[in-house]
Amino acid sequence: MLSHHKQIRDHLEAIDPILRRWMQTADAEIRTELIQRYEDLQPVLKEHLRREVTEVMPVVDRVMTEKELMALPKHGVEQYDRKFLVSFLGMVLATNPPEDRRRIFFDEIPAPVRLAYWLVGRRMYRKQYATLFPGRPIPETL
Repeated sequence: MLSHHKQIRDHLEAIDPILRRWMQTADAEIRTELIQRYEDLQPVLKEHLRREVTEVMPVVDRVMTEKELMALPKHGVEQYDRKFLVSFLGMVLATNPPEDRRRIFFDEIPAPVRLAYWLVGRRMYRKQYATLFPGRPIPETL
């Protein structure tokens, strides 16, 4: 798992400057490179998430306190630019089954983040998705 974390971090660090350039220019060549970098990340991420669900999560309840579990999302949020997180929320919602979206949005997302998503995040998500995947239908969120 630690090896996966390092590989994922290395991929994301390599992606970050490309993503920033693409967000400023929406250049088609940069988009193509960005897509390739995310596709290169996918195998290690899939393996990591599969192992997390099958090997780590069954043990978590026995080794972590509720307070420690509740601190994890806050720690994750602190690692990213807030603007990125608001638009990324669209990606998170779109990848969940429709019946789970409302529960996630209203039960797990703080009110200020929900408001920011409704005001600007939805539009940012749709624009980023359409630019990154031209011609593909934009997955629904809330």
